Amino acid sequence: MPALRDLARAAGLRRFVAGALLWLPVSVIPLASGLVMKALFDRISDGQRAGLDQALWLCAAFVGVEAVRGVLLWVAWTHGVYWWNAAVTVLRVNVMRTILTGGTRRLPRSSGGAVSRLRDDVEDLAQLADNAVPLLGTAVFSAGALAIMATIDPLVTLVLVLPMIAVAVLSRALHRVVRRLHAHARERGMAVTAHIGQIFSGVLTIKAAGAEPALLERLRRHNRGRREAAVRDRLVTSMLDGATNATVEISLGVVLLLAAPSMRRGEFTVGDFALFTSYIGWLTALPRVVGSTLYRLPQASVAIDRLTALMGEGSSPADLSRPTQIWFRGAPPPAAAPPEREELHVLEARGLTVDHGGGGRGVHKVDLRLPRGSFTVVTGAVGAGKTTLLHGLLGLVPLDAGEILWNGRVVEDPGAFMVPGRVAYVGQVPRLFSGSLRENLLLGWPADAQATGRALGRAVFERDLAGMPEGLDTVVGPRGMRLSGGQAQRVTAARALVREPELLVVDDLSSALDVETERLLWRRNTGGTLLVVSHRRAVLERADRIVVLERGRVAGEGRLGELLADCAEMRRLWEADAAGQRPVAD
Repeated sequence: MPALRDLARAAGLRRFVAGALLWLPVSVIPLASGLVMKALFDRISDGQRAGLDQALWLCAAFVGVEAVRGVLLWVAWTHGVYWWNAAVTVLRVNVMRTILTGGTRRLPRSSGGAVSRLRDDVEDLAQLADNAVPLLGTAVFSAGALAIMATIDPLVTLVLVLPMIAVAVLSRALHRVVRRLHAHARERGMAVTAHIGQIFSGVLTIKAAGAEPALLERLRRHNRGRREAAVRDRLVTSMLDGATNATVEISLGVVLLLAAPSMRRGEFTVGDFALFTSYIGWLTALPRVVGSTLYRLPQASVAIDRLTALMGEGSSPADLSRPTQIWFRGAPPPAAAPPEREELHVLEARGLTVDHGGGGRGVHKVDLRLPRGSFTVVTGAVGAGKTTLLHGLLGLVPLDAGEILWNGRVVEDPGAFMVPGRVAYVGQVPRLFSGSLRENLLLGWPADAQATGRALGRAVFERDLAGMPEGLDTVVGPRGMRLSGGQAQRVTAARALVREPELLVVDDLSSALDVETERLLWRRNTGGTLLVVSHRRAVLERADRIVVLERGRVAGEGRLGELLADCAEMRRLWEADAAGQRPVAD
């Protein structure tokens, strides 16, 4: 598979080749051990004094050869573990990078399912690539051993080749069965992991609804399905292993039967028998490794399909193993610098269209123009397409039509371009991690204490921080559960502001903030370029320009006074807000 070849290269071709070269003598040295053993037993069987003296030297030579092999085995094993970790890291990094840069279009349906793929499927691929190393060594040993043995007894040698032929034929016959059962087992395992993840993320909802018995019963059903699928998957691979072992053992018995008459006639010496006995044990490794590789091929094919599906449309197996800039050894590299800041003069969107599977959902042919320093508000009823418009502009969902221009230059890949420090985004739902406030604010962003304090002030969080004894070292808990809704929302706002973006995009802060706090927040952030989704009167009155969406299309555009005079949808929204209602799109 080309992807496995690329994986060896991406994880370090020199390391992979070095590992193969280390394992090669480990596998080939038994050829010398067998020859020494043959000479040793032939000398002992002579019964002469000179032969016994030579036997002692041969014993010393045998011990020396095995000692060298033991040292090489230790070095090769240590190196192999290092390469394995590098290989799985490359695969996981490439999958995660594609998900993170691809926006919501590449988010997996369940985080638990994604974890299952990143754990099990990645290991399936790395295992197949790793199998190529002993396969090469055992093949070289087997070729040498069979050549030596053929000079002693061709018929006995032929019998030892038969297991490899039988294993290859059987594995080929069961290729589709192995692939189908392994894919089913992986899907069932992913269902269990996904369900457990959903239980942990919704503990409070489950407790409030009294849904524990129903969820546990569903978990039992998933586990039963996984157990049955895993048993079938394991059964077919165990059957292949059993068939391999059976043919090997049968061939060993036949070898002994064929060798016995030759030994009685003196045509097959004790040394020859010792050599065959020595080589037989090592020769059995080849059919076993071949059998293991053959049934791992369909498993790896399943893993590639599942991982590329996780990466999203347009991804190929080659994307799994492309080279990464991962620090594997030596001094750590310097911290990555933030993207080069590019001053925004004007951002334009022309004919922006995002169609959520047809049916008129999404946004259609929306034009936007955001000059530097402007405050633009997008408003509309619930379901009008406001969040979809922001996601399309930021590259978080794929555009079906339209283009985005930054300072007059077309943005080819919005998902990769519209990032800090050009753009920062505050989503409708705050996303926090179980860590300190500082960690949640920075998330690896290089910012000093002064910049952090300035961002917290602009987010109206300084009083909240002053009431926390541990300050920025305060642990917020999983998903920010130790903070109130308004505090969590302002922390995510501060996270965006600490990046000092050219364009700040905010999706409906009003859902968690009181009117006065939100008014103060906007007052502290005047002067920057802002694109805000809101229905609050205070925000609409402050806006330089308002875009009114109705059923995914622009119903009106202008300042508040103009829209109240000329746009029926704006009047409806304004009156509904006065009555304390949130109108819903028809």
